[in-house]
Amino acid sequence: MHGLTVRWSLENAPEGVEEALSAYVEATSHPKFTGRPGLRFKTWRMRAGEWFEGCYVFETPAERDAFQEEFSKTAADSPGSQIVGSAPVLIEPCDIVAVAEGGAGFLAAPSFR
Repeated sequence: MHGLTVRWSLENAPEGVEEALSAYVEATSHPKFTGRPGLRFKTWRMRAGEWFEGCYVFETPAERDAFQEEFSKTAADSPGSQIVGSAPVLIEPCDIVAVAEGGAGFLAAPSFR
């Protein structure tokens, strides 16, 4: 599988950015990517005051590369960048070596808060 990581720094982000990002993911981003053709899954990760990132896993390298090319054109103006107040500090393709589903099972949800 073919991954893409997009990361924003939260070091100089406005106060309350973590809540704003969580609300955006729940209301807008999660529904936007749920069921997206060619996308196996996406996760949103955050370390408060440090960074926020989207981790995408695509079925083929062509789908990943096309998404990366299109996103990179508007990354600085994307909703995540507008909320954080700056462009991503990292847009990086990677290979997904393996995925294991634990005994508790996989849970897809727009929010875990």
